Amino acid sequence: MNGCLFCEIVSGNRQAERVYEDEHCLAFRDVNPQAPVHLLIIPRVHLKSLNEIDAAPDGLLHHLMRAAHEIAKRLKLDQKGYRLVINTGPHGGQTVFHLHIHLLGGRPMHWPPG
Repeated sequence: MNGCLFCEIVSGNRQAERVYEDEHCLAFRDVNPQAPVHLLIIPRVHLKSLNEIDAAPDGLLHHLMRAAHEIAKRLKLDQKGYRLVINTGPHGGQTVFHLHIHLLGGRPMHWPPG
């Protein structure tokens, strides 16, 4: 998608500190981390937000969640816990309009989040 920051990362036209990738998704460190571990997990296909999930390839959201779990295990976040967040739309806090999952860990998370 033209002008999409995350599509540019997927294509390799923009740098990101990648920590995981497979044929359907990739994960990289957030440039403005809110926790000691703050990664973004994105599908390679452009979807503006979770609101477009019906247009996604079958099983994509499941794959993203499995990738998040695998990354958390690799980083040993599964031992104490971690948080997954999907912001959807401006009121949901979404600032980059390409579906992404925040994986946060490395410290206790508080509720409510904000």
